[in-house]
Amino acid sequence: MNLAAKDIRHNVGRFLLTTIGIGMLLMVVMGMGGIYRGIVEDATMLVDEVGADLWVVQRDTRGPFAEISRVPSNMVHRVAAVPGVKDAREFLFHTIQREHRGRALRIAILGLSWPTDKGGWVELTEGRALTQSHFEMIADQSLGLRLGERIKLGKENYEVVGITKSMISAAGDGLAFFTVADAQAIQFDTPGEAVRLERAAREIRGANSELGAKLPVLLEQASKSNAEIPALAPPRISAVMASIEAGVNPEEVIANMSGWSDVSVFTRQGQRELLLKGSVEKVKKQIGLFRVLLTIIAAIIMALILYTLTLDKIHTIALLKLIGAPNSRILGLIMQESLFIGVLGYGIAYLLGQRIFPNFPRRVILTNDDLLQLGVIVIVISVLASFLGIWKALRVSPNEALS
Repeated sequence: MNLAAKDIRHNVGRFLLTTIGIGMLLMVVMGMGGIYRGIVEDATMLVDEVGADLWVVQRDTRGPFAEISRVPSNMVHRVAAVPGVKDAREFLFHTIQREHRGRALRIAILGLSWPTDKGGWVELTEGRALTQSHFEMIADQSLGLRLGERIKLGKENYEVVGITKSMISAAGDGLAFFTVADAQAIQFDTPGEAVRLERAAREIRGANSELGAKLPVLLEQASKSNAEIPALAPPRISAVMASIEAGVNPEEVIANMSGWSDVSVFTRQGQRELLLKGSVEKVKKQIGLFRVLLTIIAAIIMALILYTLTLDKIHTIALLKLIGAPNSRILGLIMQESLFIGVLGYGIAYLLGQRIFPNFPRRVILTNDDLLQLGVIVIVISVLASFLGIWKALRVSPNEALS
């Protein structure tokens, strides 16, 4: 006869409530580990997916994801001319927030180097890649945009021609893919009145200068748009992505670029490390601390519950000792109950998590290694939690059965 099973059937309601409570606590512990995995996956997803071997960014910055980076748009031609570089692409990345359908919509905008890159590497669930240089976009489904829907960004309307899934920035914002030209138009959009005032101010500054007095024809140029004035540089991009030819050592290519004083060059792995050692590292430490605290709390709660259950069985334990039951049988009773609570609670945590985690605003990724690690921890805390009840059971005297 198994005493633990008999005791559980006798107090089935209490055991069920206890295991459900422990299971929900373990679900939070499980979810925190999954949230961290999701943050790491989101942070490094773009670096892995775009397939660039080298990232050329602004000098002394850790861009374009860890911080803001600005390089001239013609940098792509300079990089493409380096021996060993197979191809070079423009890269533009920034985040905006707009009102759409009565709600705030945060979009992480990624500019594709048209026509070299049309977004063919993006895995689509609906629609197609970009087929024209303006007014088309691919949107992640987390943005809530529908295929064929048009959204006004800046002064233009953009049509959603493709829908992708799980393309999230490190900050948790859904990605939208545009051509670089459209992404720049959205990023540097300026109200019409501000443009008019800037042109008027430019003309006044020219008229008040000695050069403007000598060459009045220059004043006519001042009222034109920036794109029509050769002296004004075009908008900058965030970085240049380079692919290396087969058999070429990336370090050799980086060495050729080392003399450029206006840029820094990182490998794909280097870009990943910059992301993981920045804000993601702080998130890891914070989530790790909460996981440890919740695990300790779960162990304390289980110990107190088992101690309470042992107190309820004091007369029964004393009677078992009086009739000659060995201590190992009594200790097995408490240990088995503790393991039952822990294992069943873990199962409840996993089943609830499978239903609840997909509804979280951030991705929750549960790996087999993390689940196995948590399972081992649950077994350990179940054993440790039973020690308080065992200590009390060992102190029970057989004479208490006669009181």
